[in-house]
Formats: sequence, structure tokens, C-alpha cells
Amino acid sequence: MDTDTKYALMPVGSVGQAPAPMIDPSSSPFRVVVDPHMRATIRQALLDLIDHHDDALASYVTHGKLSLESYKEYIELFARALRETMDSREGVLYLLKSAGLDGVSAADVNLAPEWRWK
Repeated sequence: MDTDTKYALMPVGSVGQAPAPMIDPSSSPFRVVVDPHMRATIRQALLDLIDHHDDALASYVTHGKLSLESYKEYIELFARALRETMDSREGVLYLLKSAGLDGVSAADVNLAPEWRWK
């Protein structure tokens, strides 16, 4: 008898679905523009920004500076704060600096880049 699976909460292989296979980037019809490390860095910067906004809103509510009537209103204010941040030169500059692009100034940030579809 295998003692490793004896004490497991669920025996190995008892779950109905197998884990998802790894995706091969070369099999995608879309080209990867950004390397995986850069994407992970940007993703982490966005998560940090989201956490900051969440903490700030929670602090305002806790200290009685902001009143909310529902979770819906909280989500609307949260989305507004993120939109206003990311629609500012400072917000985009934060992401650029988080991605390691320190040589960019706020004046160089393009808030209305054009899509160049092929």
C-alpha cells in the first residue's frame, strides 16, 4: 500500500479533470509582442495599483470620509478611481516605471495611442 496517498485528503487521480496542458506559444495564430517577464511585471504593477486603490477606499470608509450604500457603489467608485488613474500621465508613467522604463518622462506619455491593426 502506498503511504504517500494514504494520508491525502483526496487520493491522487480522484478528481474528475486532468490539469490543463501547457499552451505552446508557437501554436497560437497571434504573435506574442511582449516577453513573458515584461507581462508578469506589468501584471504585478496593475495588481499593486488595484491593491492601493482598494486600501485607500477602505480607509476612507473606515475613517468616515466616504459613505457607501452598497457593494455596487463601492465597485463603481473603485472602477472610477482605476479609470481616472490609468487615464492620467502619472498612472501610465507608474506602469512604465514598474516595467523598468525609467527614462520616460510624464510629458512623453501618450494617452491616446493609435491601434495599428494589420
